Amino acid sequence: MLTKEQHIAHWLRTSEEDELTMNSLFKDGRYTHSLFFGHLYLEKICKALWIKNNEGNTPPFIHNLVKLLPSPDQTGLTDQEMIFLNRLNEYQLSGRYPEYTDSLKKITTKEFTAHCIQTIKSISECLRKKI
Repeated sequence: MLTKEQHIAHWLRTSEEDELTMNSLFKDGRYTHSLFFGHLYLEKICKALWIKNNEGNTPPFIHNLVKLLPSPDQTGLTDQEMIFLNRLNEYQLSGRYPEYTDSLKKITTKEFTAHCIQTIKSISECLRKKI
């Protein structure tokens, strides 16, 4: 049986793999998929934080970043960052439900994606400090 610390380490380790994939997909010009992995990267960090802040070692089986987090007061995230996380939730849908893909591809330019990745990395640093 894994300890709480081992569960947290698992989520953080696998999040780092997703960060690499996010960066690689961005370099390949696959912007929508890059943000799908950006969402997954943050989701795993949120799940590690969830484990730290709760008795159990199994986070909820959900993908909504905002619902996985404790209150903004506990995370240190700004209102703008919470709005960004809500918006980023749309990208986890893109890989699962094709009806979302076309609309997201229209707005997911190189510049937009680069800005999102910068925000993702900033939020990840803030959340990791809370773990």
